[in-house]
Amino acid sequence: MTLVNIQLPETVFSALRKNPEEFVQEMRIAAAVKWYELGEVSQNKGSEIAGLNRAEFINALSRYRVDFMQ
Repeated sequence: MTLVNIQLPETVFSALRKNPEEFVQEMRIAAAVKWYELGEVSQNKGSEIAGLNRAEFINALSRYRVDFMQ
């Protein structure tokens, strides 16, 4: 697995009320959902990127108001 390292100000976490681990997980989900919405990844690949199973990824799509029937 490839490790990606980004630097963010500490204030990001307090503004979003998330600890760094929660932020990283939500960032993975948000990216996967957006890439799915743009047609760049499938549900299976999106769920893999997000670190979720397919049912959880479909729930995330709903949470972000993205149609899961693309």
